[in-house]
Amino acid sequence: MKKSASVFVAGHTGLVGSAILRKLHSTGHTNIITRTHSELDLVDQRQVRSFFNEHRPEYVFLAAARVGGILENQRYPAEFLYQNLMIASNVIHQSYVSGVRKLLYLGSSCIYPRLSEQPMREEFLLTGELEPTNEPYAISKIAGIKLCDSYRRQYGCDFVSAMPSNIYGPHDNFDYESSHVLAALIRKVHQAVTLGSPSVRVWGTGTPRREFLHSDDLAEALLLLMEVYSDLGPINIGSGTDLSIKDLAEAIGRVIGFDGEYEFDISKPDGAPRKLLDISRIRELGWHPRISLEDGIKSTYSWFLNHSSEL
Repeated sequence: MKKSASVFVAGHTGLVGSAILRKLHSTGHTNIITRTHSELDLVDQRQVRSFFNEHRPEYVFLAAARVGGILENQRYPAEFLYQNLMIASNVIHQSYVSGVRKLLYLGSSCIYPRLSEQPMREEFLLTGELEPTNEPYAISKIAGIKLCDSYRRQYGCDFVSAMPSNIYGPHDNFDYESSHVLAALIRKVHQAVTLGSPSVRVWGTGTPRREFLHSDDLAEALLLLMEVYSDLGPINIGSGTDLSIKDLAEAIGRVIGFDGEYEFDISKPDGAPRKLLDISRIRELGWHPRISLEDGIKSTYSWFLNHSSEL
């Protein structure tokens, strides 16, 4: 991408989109297009068509999505499926219509089968049943991948798909009910320390294993893919290591200074037993994660403290 090329970052206020925005600014890009949800509803086909007709971006990062943790997915399966299907359909189609040079679509590691062989390679897509607790979201993301592939096959569009592991960092959602696990645990542990509580309640058994990647590492990978990657199907982006939810809680406790107990609520679902991505393909392109989990938790907690009054 030339530094002067017009780049539309869809979802720029979110966790991933804001990291892409920071990376674009830091690398000297000067023609970045953004819109808030109130300015442009990506679920609305007419609004999306009007936007692309007017601005005709050359490059698109599609990081906008309806996202949330297990509880949100279980409460609002219709919204998670419908809204994410519409966002992908509208933006990908209008990118084709308006002649976008390249589009990068962001998915999720939940696209892979629930009991997939570990680590999960890209070719495992659609080889088994999905995890029920987030199946509608996963289906919408799989549809987005197949849309990119279909426009590439039929029209020659340079549309690619990236599948990140669990992402965390600045601008994460720290709400107890709608957040993902790392952000929710930061808030819970922080509150326990603030109130002097002797314990923190954690959903599930604590045994599922998850892989975590800082949003700034992800943004670096995405800009690399926009520059050098062009192929069918998804490409994985992760840290290459995982840990149990119990170990994650304890790591967060060490950073924040909590020395109490963790109570695991086994009445709550665990989700998939393990989700670790095989990242050999993107490593071959020269990318590797730079931010350790401990350093990432420290910086994310610092951001949380500086913005807690706004959350």
